[in-house]
Amino acid sequence: MPMTELIERLEAAGVPLDDLTKIAMEDVDPADFTDYDLEPFWNDRPVPFLFTGFGATRTISAPHMIATLLHHLEIIEGQDIMLIGSKGGFLAAIIDRMVGRDGSVTIIEPHEEVREHTEVRLSVHRASGLIRVLRPHDMESSDEYSKSFERVLISGSVREIPETIEHLVIDGGFVLGPFGGPVHQRLLKKEKQGDMWFDTDLGGVVFGPMDVGESESSPLDPNSLANHIEDAFDLVEGLVEMEEVTSARIQDLISALREMPSDLPFIDEDSTEEEIMEHPVVDLLMSEIDWLGPLWPIFSEFLSIDLASPGSPEEVTDFLGGHEDLVP
Repeated sequence: MPMTELIERLEAAGVPLDDLTKIAMEDVDPADFTDYDLEPFWNDRPVPFLFTGFGATRTISAPHMIATLLHHLEIIEGQDIMLIGSKGGFLAAIIDRMVGRDGSVTIIEPHEEVREHTEVRLSVHRASGLIRVLRPHDMESSDEYSKSFERVLISGSVREIPETIEHLVIDGGFVLGPFGGPVHQRLLKKEKQGDMWFDTDLGGVVFGPMDVGESESSPLDPNSLANHIEDAFDLVEGLVEMEEVTSARIQDLISALREMPSDLPFIDEDSTEEEIMEHPVVDLLMSEIDWLGPLWPIFSEFLSIDLASPGSPEEVTDFLGGHEDLVP
């Protein structure tokens, strides 16, 4: 079976897999959660499950990343687990198998298209326990959904734990997720002890951003763009000699983007060239093009990412059980 062979390759590469995880992965068919070709998945790569109307690609994470996240969740049968970002339902279905009939999996999925896809796919999954797919505000709007969780898994990059989630984690429980900027994060386990949170750094990872809002951001969303530029600057600053005046200009640009109003015109694939060129964000960038333009090739070079695929039959790099350069 492809999954059994994949698991064997992952184990040989040093990816941590206990018996509970292996049984659950073998019992859930990824074909139930995507209509796209699974060849990348069997070669330990992400596989799309949905292309949204906005043009965004939503993927099921690469198997080595799924196994790594499940390992660090330290799942025990009967636990109540929250998953922020559905990943198409595949990861939730595996967790459901692991927590069993006395456990539960609560998915918080902000985006309607993804949420609908997840609900449809999970409707044919033979659930072991309780699985529910909710919108972000559902946890606040009804006592029916009030629950405490031993584990919270965030499946996209965030800079901090969402405030609406903090009080839902039990004392001694933890949040696991990629914390950092849009293109480089640290996989952190944040354990709650009383009013304090204690971090365990599990290595460098690269996840797509987790938008906890109800709708997808515009490509010219100034805050998102500011985060990308800031993340790229942090990566490049220590490796490339840069004049102080240029560093100051970058910081000023980041600040200017973050100070822009939230009600800017929305840009999507149907927007005209005129609408794009007249957009305030484009206008700001063009006003800085003389010094900003030469930096883009440098940023692009440092932001290019090679996906690690330790479970691929062709993979020759030693994985050694680490977590650096893991890409969902």
